[in-house]
Parts: sequence; structure tokens; C-alpha cells
Amino acid sequence: MSLPTLLHPYQHLLNSLRVPSPRLHCILHSGRHPVSRTPSAPAAKPPGHQRTKWVLLSGGLRRALCAQATSKDHTEGLSDKEQRFVDKLYTGLVRGQRACLAEAITLVESTHARKKELAQVLLQRVLAHHREQERLNQGKPLTFRVGLSGPPGAGKSTFIEYFGKMLTDRGHRLSVLAVDPSSCTSGGSLLGDKTRMTELSRDRNAYIRPSPTSGTLGGVTRTTNEAILLCEGGGYDIILIETVGVGQSEFAVADMVDMFVLLLPPAGGDELQVLRISARTGEGISEVWDAMREFQDVMLASGELTTKRQKQQKVWMWNLIQENILHLFKTHPSTREQIPLMERKVLSAALSPGLAADLLLKAFKSKH
Repeated sequence: MSLPTLLHPYQHLLNSLRVPSPRLHCILHSGRHPVSRTPSAPAAKPPGHQRTKWVLLSGGLRRALCAQATSKDHTEGLSDKEQRFVDKLYTGLVRGQRACLAEAITLVESTHARKKELAQVLLQRVLAHHREQERLNQGKPLTFRVGLSGPPGAGKSTFIEYFGKMLTDRGHRLSVLAVDPSSCTSGGSLLGDKTRMTELSRDRNAYIRPSPTSGTLGGVTRTTNEAILLCEGGGYDIILIETVGVGQSEFAVADMVDMFVLLLPPAGGDELQVLRISARTGEGISEVWDAMREFQDVMLASGELTTKRQKQQKVWMWNLIQENILHLFKTHPSTREQIPLMERKVLSAALSPGLAADLLLKAFKSKH
């Protein structure tokens, strides 16, 4: 997307403010502060082109213009029905309506091409809202993202049940996103956390949502990352992402959260049951939260939390690029039929993996 295309709908407004180009406007928005000056005499210009002065726009106006331009660019091409649908989800979401949050997460989880486009329109609006809320908070994150993992049977659901109730009793709003392995038959989650968090699932200040992997790590990580943003836009200040603790999803979730917590049973059998009963009585839960808050305070005071989140966003951008490029490579007409053939040759040792990869890449690049 080029900068002129991005800001084209507001070019007349920029001109009226005597800003020479969209490029200058975006440089100012990024935080650079060039001195106001008049450019040196330019070369001959087409008729009707007037000289302008470079001026420094106020921070609020810069933010408004960039937000409006970005929103306009993403909503172009939507039908009236689609626009009303996105507006309804966004309005309900920022007002804290659980039904709209649930529908919004379902939208970002969809694999339908058009629904994925609508999801990105919605996410851009929620992101702008979230960014404005953080600006009002002196640029500091308003939420705390915690990853929680442990082997099956370690008592994660029991811990979350008591931990979550303690947080909501203290005035927090908690969202639990459970990253579950999926059924190969139905694609649904296997762990069924809602059935074990009976009290928390009925709490109006808590929201529990399973995130099925649908058989791929990339699917869960993308939708979980976007679900975090939607939950934050919905007013949940503590986001807890639970993983099953048996795969690579832990590494992926670690790149989404501010803090990662590992629960381990001291032993098996009856000792594990004692741990679960201890969790239900609340022993040690408050101390765990105090330690987590202390960690959050230190990260906020040092600015490390903001920096960490910025780096995580960059990581996810490249993860998604890699995922989409791999999908394009596998489904492209020049390689789709060749891939099974190359795999058979590699399995039979007729070709080395390196040569097979080179041949497939050459076929792919020859069509681009």
C-alpha cells in the first residue's frame, strides 16, 4: 500500500493545511520534528501546482488524520450490509457486550476469504481505539497478558478457576483464552475448559474462550494473538492464555504475553490431588498474584513492557508473512502438482532434500 493511496481521501484537507505531501504528514506522525521551513525553489512544475510551506501539525490533528485515513482505506469496498455488520461488532465490543466479543473472535477465526478481510477491518478499528486509550494512559499498556502452561493434569484449570474468581472479586475483568489441541474429526477443542471452570464461566466479569488449533500451529497463534486485542478492546484488563503444555504452542504464546507462568505438579498420584485441593482453598494464590503484579510494575516503570510488546508485534508480522508465503508456495499452480512428486523422490533417495527444494523454488520463481 503506497502512502499516496493511504492518504488520498484526505488530500484536500492536507492541502488546505498547507502540508506539501502525504510523506511529510507521515514523517511528522512518526514522531520526527523537522523545523518549519519553506522548501528551496523547485524545478518547473505542472500548471496549477502551488508552492507550499512545511508546517508542524498538532499531535491531536496528526493522530486524527492518520486514523481517519487508515480507517477509510480499510473500509473502502465494503457493502452497506458489511459496513453495518462491522460497525455493530465494534460498537458492541467497546461497550463491553460479551455477545459482540464472541462474534468478533469467531470472525477472526474464520478461514473464509471475505470474512478474513472483514476481520482485519474490525481489528484496525479496535487497534486504533486501543492505541488512543493507551495514549490517555501516558503511553503505558492498560492490560496485563499472562501465559500459563503445564503438563496435562497439573491443575491449570483448578488454578485458573480460583485465581480468576479472586481477580474478579477485586474488581478486575479477566479473559481466559485456552489454546487447545483440536479434534481431527470436528476441529473443535478437546480440553473443554468451560466444563471445569464452572464458577468462573458464570462470572459476568470473566470471559472464557477456547482457541482450537485446527491442526496447525499457525492457525492458533494468529487467531489467539488477534483475540487478545479484541478482549482488550472489550475492556478486559487481564488476559490469561492457557496452553496444554505438550507442544510448540508454548513458544508461540510466549511471544504474545508479558509474563509466562509454568505450573508443575510436585509428583503424581495422591500428592497431585492435595495440590488441587490446596488451590480450591486459596492457599498461596494471593501470593502468586502479588509476585505477578510486582513483575508488571517493574516492567512498566522501566519501559521494558512497552518495548517488549512492540518487538512481539514485529515478530508476529514476520511469522504471518512466512505462514502466508508457505501457503502460497504450496498452493501455487507451478508447485502444487510437483510437491508430491518431489516428496516421493526424496523418500526414495532419488533426490536430496536440498536439490528437491531448489527445483521447487526454481519452478515457483519462474512464474513470478
